Amino acid sequence: MTIVPFGLAERTEIEAYGDFAAGAADVPGSAAERLGAAALRTGPALALCVREDRSGFFNRAGGFADDVPVGADVLTHVRDFYREQGLRQGSMMIAPTLLSEDWPVVAKRLGLTAGSSFVKLGWDLAAETPAPDGLPPLDAGLRVGLVEPRQAKEWATVMMTTFGFGAPDMIELAASCVGRPDWRQYAVYDSERIVAVGSVYLNGDCADMFGGATLPEARGRGAQSALLLARAAAAREAGCRWLVAETGAEREGKRNTSLRNMLRTGFEPLYERVTWVWREEA
Repeated sequence: MTIVPFGLAERTEIEAYGDFAAGAADVPGSAAERLGAAALRTGPALALCVREDRSGFFNRAGGFADDVPVGADVLTHVRDFYREQGLRQGSMMIAPTLLSEDWPVVAKRLGLTAGSSFVKLGWDLAAETPAPDGLPPLDAGLRVGLVEPRQAKEWATVMMTTFGFGAPDMIELAASCVGRPDWRQYAVYDSERIVAVGSVYLNGDCADMFGGATLPEARGRGAQSALLLARAAAAREAGCRWLVAETGAEREGKRNTSLRNMLRTGFEPLYERVTWVWREEA
């Protein structure tokens, strides 16, 4: 069983999102102001806001203290931050071990409701891991490589449009991330065209898989499996001890191919985490 410190796993995830959102400062022109990116640190936790993200996906908080249950005080700070930023919705990522015994009461008081569930996965990169078994091979004609700065816009367009964040400013935000010191961005190329992407964020001893996406016409050709292995190799080379990832939990009748690929690659499930969503009452 992979033993990744849960607190480190959660902090690495939210720090990846935080560093990604911080790229708004590097977006040219007035796009940075339109993006409306802001952050709040309250104790070890980090809360983020990207007002241009109409889906609310990037309006999230995580990295809460891992030694005591999350208290109503810190969650109130996060809720108030969302309100101050003019948001009507924000999410809080809390590991299940940090939910207090009176969590239903706390959640009701703060207006938090259960949203989507995600599986948190970990990989001990220092341990001997059997060779991946059953991973689909990368199709002939496709190759994996690091993304160069000149390819940032194409890379970002593939990632953001695949996830439904196709607004020009959001694509510029993603492109600004390429080449930063703590990131490695990879792509799968069909000839010279990018058809799949994935990043890894390096956070000291721990690294986080980020933004794996494949264009619809390139799916089922082994692209994401190849990107998983390339990013794991990059984390090892950078000296990371652990690698973490998160993806949607499977439900009856709903298969998650990304989860299956991660498990075949070398990841192990750590826990399932509910996304707690705050919405401003009308």
